[in-house]
Amino acid sequence: MKKIIFVLLLSSLFILLAACSAGDSESSYDTTEDKAVAPSSNEATGDSDESAEEEESEVVSEERDEVEQKSPGATTERMIIHKASMSVNVKELKKAQSNIEKKVAQYEGYIVESSVYKENDDTSSGKMIVRIPEKHFQAFLLDAEGEAADVVERNVTGQDVTEQFVDLQSRVKSKRAVEERLLEFMSNAQKTEDLLKISADLAKVQEEIEVMVGNMKFLENQTSFSTIELTMYENRVVVPAIDSKELNTWEKTKKQLATSTNSILAAGSALIVFFIGNLPVLLILAVIGAIVFMFIKRRFRPDQK
Repeated sequence: MKKIIFVLLLSSLFILLAACSAGDSESSYDTTEDKAVAPSSNEATGDSDESAEEEESEVVSEERDEVEQKSPGATTERMIIHKASMSVNVKELKKAQSNIEKKVAQYEGYIVESSVYKENDDTSSGKMIVRIPEKHFQAFLLDAEGEAADVVERNVTGQDVTEQFVDLQSRVKSKRAVEERLLEFMSNAQKTEDLLKISADLAKVQEEIEVMVGNMKFLENQTSFSTIELTMYENRVVVPAIDSKELNTWEKTKKQLATSTNSILAAGSALIVFFIGNLPVLLILAVIGAIVFMFIKRRFRPDQK
């Protein structure tokens, strides 16, 4: 009988111990779960900025380490912005421009600007700015030189933007990590004040990402298409043709005859007007002249005995 009671007491003791251990484990899980789901306000605001900055710096450092470990010539494709300017003399400006336009279409490029200037009948010039895929850059330059009678000037430049592009890539990646962290903080935020603070930081980070992505697209466009500025000059000698229609021999003869006749009539008319209009004066002068003549004649006539 005593053994049965002892066995029952021992069994009851084991049951109580098992129940206590189960209760402790359940309370500790609940506590851990509450801490994971509901972070404190300091963690959601102040700590979020520090953690985001630390994570961003770690990502940037990792990216730069990866870039430095790569060999520049073997694994990293260089990004070069090519530009060229050419001044050439051509025999026929219109034909040269038409051929250049055909080459641009053949190489799947596009024309940015096309204009023609005519200074006079002997001189005219044209200017074209085109963009050609990078892989056809050299071929297009050779074709443009083939259209020229003489190359006056040729200038080709290249700008390496590989490091700038890689730096933008690493910065965008780090900003993406910060964006994800801020989104996580926003989902766990419980106070309105914390939510507003995180939203402002998130908007700033997303704006920076958009700017950097835009710069990356610009660099990709500039490196995938090369820019060529082509100036063409045409100097030609204009030989005038003989046009009998412009001679007008009979009309010019009649005009000259009329002009000379009018001149004679005008001179006669002027004489008539002069003598008739000044007749009284002329008569007086004639009388005076006659008296003077007679006086001189008598004075110098020898005396007769």
